[in-house]
Amino acid sequence: MYDVTALGELLIDFAPAGTSEYGNGIYEANPGGAPANVLTSLSRQGKRTAFIGKVGSDAFGDILRKTLDVNGIDTRCLYTDSNARTTLAFVNLSHEGDRSFSFFRNPGADIMLKPEEIDEEVIQNSEILHFGSLSLTNEPARSATLRALELAKEHGVAISYDPNLRPPLWDSLDEAKRQILSCLPYADILKISEEEFQFLLGHMDYEEGSHALCMEYGITHLFVTLGAQGSFYRCGDVTVRMPAADVQVVDTTGSGDAFMGAALCRLGEREQGQFSALTEEEMQGILAYANASGSLTATKKGGIPAIPTRDEINACLGIS
Repeated sequence: MYDVTALGELLIDFAPAGTSEYGNGIYEANPGGAPANVLTSLSRQGKRTAFIGKVGSDAFGDILRKTLDVNGIDTRCLYTDSNARTTLAFVNLSHEGDRSFSFFRNPGADIMLKPEEIDEEVIQNSEILHFGSLSLTNEPARSATLRALELAKEHGVAISYDPNLRPPLWDSLDEAKRQILSCLPYADILKISEEEFQFLLGHMDYEEGSHALCMEYGITHLFVTLGAQGSFYRCGDVTVRMPAADVQVVDTTGSGDAFMGAALCRLGEREQGQFSALTEEEMQGILAYANASGSLTATKKGGIPAIPTRDEINACLGIS
């Protein structure tokens, strides 16, 4: 059994690492990809995880497979494609630590995942299936993703969704919105950033917008990450909002994924059959825990290397 299985992109994030003696930018190759980041967060909190995806038959693919293995993530469904290279992303950081991305993915191995490569047994034996929208940008990965979602629904597996909008990877923003919205009916748990909230709804009223999304699509848990302002959480008719932990931000890469991994960890620890029955106090506890995880990740450079353990999150919260 797996607590969480995730499907999607696994790639190398080239993050700024200073300048050379000639003044040229130096980039560090960090393993990353949002679904893998989420699984790393869960694995570092003691959860059983598995990854479904594809890398290239190259040195970067080897690094990524080893990274998942070292972090205790099951790689039986990590396939290698001999005809496509591992996807690369170059991360650019602002003075505040906010990032933007440039991708080398034409095609990348991650979008070559095929429907017939989706292992039904792995999904059936998972408590939660997590995915994002980067696997919806191209075929055959789009059809593979939909196959996984249908199997999850068929076997009563809860589905977690992080749209994770990356405009450079879409032919148009209209197509991005259409594809992202098309998968919302599958989601039991949704995590979106404030930018994605604005993109999908056209306004920033979190109370009204979250209620509309939950009612229209049947979403049970909806999280909105608000950067330095913390986060917002709706479960049924109850909402809570909480500030971020007070930390020195270095690099926000992976912060949202670490937030999501921590939130899924706490949700998955509830008693069977009480997945949606949360009190306001329980919601506050989940949100504080997820906030701490996301905030701690922002204090270090890189995606996967920066993600905290359960002990580090508890220490941030003052829990011994």
